[in-house]
Amino acid sequence: MKKRILFVCGCLAAAVSTGCGSSSAGENGQLNVYNWGEYIDEDVIDMFEEETGIKVNYKTYDTNEDMYPIIANGAADWDVVCPSEYMIQKMLDNDLLLELDYDNIPNISNIDPDYMETVKEFDPQATHAVPYMWGTVGILYNKTMVEEPITSWNALWDEKYADNIVMMNNPRDVFAPALISCGYSLNSTDSGELHEAAAVLSAQKPLVLKYTTDEVRDMMIGEKAAIGVIYSGEATICKSENENLQYVVPEEGSNVWLDCWCIPSTCKNKENAEKWIDFMCRPDIALMNFEYIYYSTPNTGALDLIEDKDILNNEALFPGNEVLSRCETFRYLGEEAEEAYNNLWKQVLSE
Repeated sequence: MKKRILFVCGCLAAAVSTGCGSSSAGENGQLNVYNWGEYIDEDVIDMFEEETGIKVNYKTYDTNEDMYPIIANGAADWDVVCPSEYMIQKMLDNDLLLELDYDNIPNISNIDPDYMETVKEFDPQATHAVPYMWGTVGILYNKTMVEEPITSWNALWDEKYADNIVMMNNPRDVFAPALISCGYSLNSTDSGELHEAAAVLSAQKPLVLKYTTDEVRDMMIGEKAAIGVIYSGEATICKSENENLQYVVPEEGSNVWLDCWCIPSTCKNKENAEKWIDFMCRPDIALMNFEYIYYSTPNTGALDLIEDKDILNNEALFPGNEVLSRCETFRYLGEEAEEAYNNLWKQVLSE
């Protein structure tokens, strides 16, 4: 469970488009939601069920790559899913998403138009995805365990931090720092560049304490490592638990990501799925989720409800243009490139 930030907010009727207490279960009176682990305030699920009469079957996954084959194989009739931008592009290319009826999602008006424009980069008509959360990837380091402030990805290859470095354990996230440190785009499909990045990762491997995604937070809070590659929201949680920790987006640049609610083509309860997405876009609900999971919200209504305006100056949560200008969003690179990333990463791990 993730620790809440101690904000105070009320359910302000003026900020809510869908009134409390409305009940219209629709269709089968149920909804199957597939989401990242620890990526929602569970009270929100209870509120949705109470207000709509819809029973939610809620399950989680660890990575986009874990989620994709479940949806692609149609083994389960998931009605709502929350992929990242490059995975949404892949799902669209493979006809795995349904077009949304925005008449059923009036609260989409609370989403900052800038993020809807970003959606068009991977969903050209912005008809299949509604932004949920966004953030960056960077380095979290323990100020008492490193010799100087870290500003560069190069610290991940510094031998003085041997057995004190935690890296992510999926191909795109682990290749990004390597590609960037070599001066390449994190969306590279060039075989020579990918092999060079793989060689850099192989050289780093003896220094790495662990490759993981879901344990970075606990390892850094518990001071079991000096440096970890981590998502910005996780970093904010870590800093709230351990004052020795500092988060930085390296000077060479990094990944800025956007997760969105989508409806898979296997959906059996589309009306209920759109009610869920609309509920998630309500300012009071978006604020609850923001306060609970520490990731940045694109919901302007939610931001208006934040009473402690200093939160908006938190650079880990809301980085400025100077940071964002040197970041890239992941793109789906096609099956051939995806296979190349996967094979090279397996090769690194097996060495």
